[in-house]
Formats: sequence, C-alpha cells, structure tokens
Amino acid sequence: MKVYYSIDDFQKIEKAVVTTGTFDGVHLGHRKILSQLNRVAAKIGGESVLLTFFPHPRMVLQPDLDIKLINSQEEKIKLLKSTGLDHLIIHPFTLEFSRTSSLEFVRNILVNKIGAKKLVIGYDHHFGRNREGSFEHLKEYGPLYGFEVEEISAQDIDDTTVSSTKIRKAIEDGTIEIANQYLEYPFPLSGKVVEGERIGSTIGYPTANLLVKDSYKIIPANGVYAISVSFPDEPDRKPELGMCNIGIRPTFGGTFQTIEAHLFDFNQDLYGKEIKLQFHKCLRKEMKFDSAEALKNQLAQDEKAARAVLASL
Repeated sequence: MKVYYSIDDFQKIEKAVVTTGTFDGVHLGHRKILSQLNRVAAKIGGESVLLTFFPHPRMVLQPDLDIKLINSQEEKIKLLKSTGLDHLIIHPFTLEFSRTSSLEFVRNILVNKIGAKKLVIGYDHHFGRNREGSFEHLKEYGPLYGFEVEEISAQDIDDTTVSSTKIRKAIEDGTIEIANQYLEYPFPLSGKVVEGERIGSTIGYPTANLLVKDSYKIIPANGVYAISVSFPDEPDRKPELGMCNIGIRPTFGGTFQTIEAHLFDFNQDLYGKEIKLQFHKCLRKEMKFDSAEALKNQLAQDEKAARAVLASL
C-alpha cells in the first residue's frame, strides 16, 4: 500500500476505484467497504484508493467538542495496510478545504486528481461543504464525469448499526468488549513507559506508567482491565499478559489520571521503552479503598479474574 499525505502528492491513475471517509477505527463496517473496493478494482483491472483526512473534520469544525479518536495515525495506517488497499491518501483537513462544494469535490478531486472510474461508498455517506453531497448526488454526477457508483448497505451487529461514534462511546463507558466486537480487534493504547511514583511496588504490584503518544487518542473509562502488552520495537517478541488501572488512584489521594500496567510474572526494566497495551475486558470500575492493604487484596482478586479472561483468548 502506498501512502500519500496530500492529494497533491498523488498521481492520477487510469482505473481508480475510490472510497472516501474518515475511517476512524477501521471497524468491521469499514472493512466491508474496503473488501468490496478491492473486489471491484480487481474485477476491472484497476487500483483501490481510499481518500481520508487528518485532522478529523470534527476537530476542525467543532473544536469545542474536543473529539478523541479510536486510532492514532500510525495505527490507522497499519490497519488499512492489512486490508489489501493499493493507495491511501491522507489529505490535510482545514477550514478552507471544508468549504469545497460537493460538485467541486467530485469533479476536481475524485475525477480530475484521482481518476475515479468507480466509487464505492458506505451507507448514508455524505461529503462536501456542510455534508451536502449524498449517494443521490453521486448518481447524478456519474454520467457527467464518467464514473459509476455503488453503495454498501448498513452493516449491523445484533440490529445495532456499527459506527465510529458508537465505538467511541463504548470505550468512554468502559464497555471495552462491545468496542472490540465492533472493531474486531482489541482496542490499543501505545506510548512510552515513564517514571511514576512507584506506589504499586510498595504493595507488590509494580506498574509500567504509560505516557500515550497522541493527545487526540481516546482513553477508556477509569477502571481495571485485562490486557496484553506488546513491544513495537521487538515485533517478534511474544506479548506479555497483565492488568491495567486507568484512573486517579483515589486510595492514595491522586488528582490526575494515570495509565498503569502490571505485567504478570515479569520483572524487567521497561523505563523509556515503547509498549502497546491491548484491552480485552473491563474487570471493574476504579474504587477508593480504606487502606493500601484492602487495595492489595482487591488487586489479588483482579489478577485472578484477569488471568482467567486472558487464558480464554
């Protein structure tokens, strides 16, 4: 897969089969679209192209909402690469770009810049200024500009339409199993291990304190989770198993959120290393205990529960 960080870096191709959207999460609904995109491209001897954007449009148009994303840029590229996509264009989204009309978007970008011969779009997809463009607009423009358009129907799980918004909500609520079901992969958090207050070591549960790389990355609700831990700089290394606390550590009077991972049967120094946490199940919400000993007893129960969850993966 070739990656371009602006539409201006892309060289128009003869038989482009194109889809467009933010694709945050690259969830199962997105993968259905991309699978069809690749099938159509193969059928006509063309190449599949995804035009996506960064920052997320809502970050630019609604900055007060402080939207957080399921994927970092790095994660998104890696996930999209695994789909068999030929070309990924990540175009900068700006206020100026947001004023592009649906007609200009189709004519100037999809057709003249990319060379679209076929468009494959998701159910209820909108584009252009004020989201004015729709499937009906594309059907109108197709004969004018020489492309065909195909719409993918809604992808459902248990009668619930999959969307990035619903996945974000599940992560924010701590219902990580629901998010993982929609994503079809364990939700990840990546970053560097930094110095903490070493409180965990005093009660027999030393932790690696994670500083998340990307400030726009969504963080799960405060609580304790069963996790696996991999090492991006050591791709052949087997993941470690453990549990993670996200929260303010109320038992010790904490005032700011930390992400602390305890790895089972592990005693190596991780300071300064890049690690990736994969979240498998929320074990409980964060709680305040009367003493460090009471917390230690609960952590022993959490460990037992986490090991049982992880043994079943």
